Amino acid sequence: MDNADVMATAAVRDLGRARAFYEGKLGLEPQATEENMASYRCGAGTLLIYESGFAGTNQATAATFGFRSGLVEAVRALEGKGVRFEHYDLPETVREGAIHRGHGRSVAWCKDPDGNILCFAEG
Repeated sequence: MDNADVMATAAVRDLGRARAFYEGKLGLEPQATEENMASYRCGAGTLLIYESGFAGTNQATAATFGFRSGLVEAVRALEGKGVRFEHYDLPETVREGAIHRGHGRSVAWCKDPDGNILCFAEG
């Protein structure tokens, strides 16, 4: 398995609405599209979204975007585009606006239009 690449996959109800979020709000550019799916290159990884009747049923993080730097600026830019971030009460973590800091890392979470939880992490 160490020679296989992995990708994050998120189910969506309406591909057009999801693409408006991922492309318009997050600024991702489609790598490939088909009738019921779209994929995006994200650094060295890939995010695949596809239409499914099970969209929105995942209550855990669907995808994590790992930042080497620039998380604060990225979160501010997304907030400027109307992206709402989630707030969680986590042990040994301090929240500064949308960003949770603790355990040597900074993390922010938002949801896509179908409720898929997206994590933005640095550190």
